[in-house]
Amino acid sequence: MERILVSSCLLGRPVRYDGRAKTVDDALLARWRDEGRLVPFCPEVTGGLPVPRPPAEIEGGAGGAAVLAGAARILTPAEDDVTPQFLAGARAALAMAESRGVRIALLKEGSPSCGSLQVHDGTFSGGRLPGAGVTTALLEAHGIRVFGEDRIPDAAAYLDRLEAAGR
Repeated sequence: MERILVSSCLLGRPVRYDGRAKTVDDALLARWRDEGRLVPFCPEVTGGLPVPRPPAEIEGGAGGAAVLAGAARILTPAEDDVTPQFLAGARAALAMAESRGVRIALLKEGSPSCGSLQVHDGTFSGGRLPGAGVTTALLEAHGIRVFGEDRIPDAAAYLDRLEAAGR
């Protein structure tokens, strides 16, 4: 059975920077939970950041690949550099995924860790740019497909293809 790495906040755990969850009420997600497929994970908390914590964005909206390459940092509005914690969390997410044989992830869109299609632009003004967060970039570089919570049907279709190929 394929396992799915999933952002803990999407499952109702209050781990986001503001101390809240972003619970997703979706029949497919509920079914996957009941089937024991889900591997909950929060890279930011695992990387050592507290709850609550200041928001953080990738400078210049550069994206996670730039952070992994050392070409961009992740900063708070006070310009505190939290890049090491984000990198540690991304590495821990990859280690967890690899240890559980995960090939698919469902992560929180827009997050500097978990965004898969877009990230905030680094100005803390609410603007977004196309790009991936640092955890997503690392997972995808290792062959793990990442979907945002708004793309659960796409994740389900990919899961079906993985399982059909494994039969």
